[in-house]
Amino acid sequence: MDEKDFEEISAQLEQEANLREKLKDEVSKLEQKSRSMQGTMNKIHATPTSQLPRLINTIKPVVESCKEDTRAIASLVPPNTYWKWKYMWAQALQGIVFTLALCKFLEEGTLITLPEVSKTLGVEEEWKGRFTIATEDYLQGIISLVNELSRLAVNAVTLGDFDAPFRISVFVKDLFAGFSLLNLKNDSLRKRFDSLKYDVKRIEEVVYDVSLRKLNTPTAGGDETMS
Repeated sequence: MDEKDFEEISAQLEQEANLREKLKDEVSKLEQKSRSMQGTMNKIHATPTSQLPRLINTIKPVVESCKEDTRAIASLVPPNTYWKWKYMWAQALQGIVFTLALCKFLEEGTLITLPEVSKTLGVEEEWKGRFTIATEDYLQGIISLVNELSRLAVNAVTLGDFDAPFRISVFVKDLFAGFSLLNLKNDSLRKRFDSLKYDVKRIEEVVYDVSLRKLNTPTAGGDETMS
């Protein structure tokens, strides 16, 4: 290699370093919002069920503002280099997926889908190859949802909501069954999925205790189902 070749390599390295710094600045905004929303939603463990809608409404403007950040990141990433740079924002997106999934469950009792997450964050089809919500990041966020709901099953009872553990139990068991159908190649996902059985067991213990004490409101037919 002659001197010209090294000069070209040096220029490429400098360009990548500059791009990394620009991405870091934009991603930090997304990370800050992700942490802020998770901090707010952590209050659900001390918030009566009747006041949860008000709590959820406080983060909706923050969720909406995330569209600005995803657009800014997508505008910086060169075409077809998504997998080279995704590590920079993966954790922030996992936290946002978790928050959106938690809100969806608390509001509607259902699971947010990957397309719904993408739409909520303003991710556009034309960004493919530059910025998208990876399936593995979506699944990581959903696993975090199960972790959080196992805590909520316990704390809801403390706050006097004896029906919540039953709603959570049905939802989580359905999720666990769905995850069981997946052939997970990602080691991190595999390990986290394996840990979900402890969350399921914890929720079952709460349901059993509440049932034994006859504290819940039986549904028609005596079975607890999602409302």
